[in-house]
Amino acid sequence: MDFLDQLLFYPLEQLPFYLIALIIAFTVHEFSHAYFANKFGDPTAKLLGRVTLNPAVHFDFLGILLLLIAGFGWARPVPVNRENFSNPRRMSIIVAAVGPLSNLLLGILGALIYAVLYQTGVIPPVGLTKTDQAVHLFFNIFILLNFFLCLFNLVPLPPLDGYRILENALPPRLSARIQKFEQWSILFFLLIILLPVFQDYTINPLYDAAHALSSKFLDMFIMMTGGYRL
Repeated sequence: MDFLDQLLFYPLEQLPFYLIALIIAFTVHEFSHAYFANKFGDPTAKLLGRVTLNPAVHFDFLGILLLLIAGFGWARPVPVNRENFSNPRRMSIIVAAVGPLSNLLLGILGALIYAVLYQTGVIPPVGLTKTDQAVHLFFNIFILLNFFLCLFNLVPLPPLDGYRILENALPPRLSARIQKFEQWSILFFLLIILLPVFQDYTINPLYDAAHALSSKFLDMFIMMTGGYRL
């Protein structure tokens, strides 16, 4: 058990809650990419069965393993053929952006539901049973992870959505130049994320920002429903 605690980025006893939150977050994220790509005229993802909320078709084993060990990861990327879009650059930006946006909305929705449950007494603030504690823990993890995944995926390095947004937003000439370095950028990205010496400047600030977003939205929804801070 001590070995697992040292190996995993998250506490072992909280792992089931993280896995459930990740299943929801990754599934909705990848479904959003696939849905909008298909909506804009590219059937690639649909033909591969990716326009679905079935988690099994979206999971990438390495991506999940890295998230549990290193604190970051990914699901199976949704294949997109931008040539099928009537406006390839603009629609590619939207398709890339809806993934992080879906996680932002899930985080906000989670914070709202949590605040309402807290304010209505469904989740009591004191005298918690084990079930109450589990619900509190799940919502805190769910909200935090979705805000983190939103911010993480906006980092403009491949293979993340932020890079795809940047790639399509730049003028074609400049976009072609950065594409030449894409394979090396992925290696650079993995190094700065995986090496502990860099994590204080990469993963940790993103988690700090996600914590700040969680607190802001929870405070806002608690105040909106006439209560006080959780």
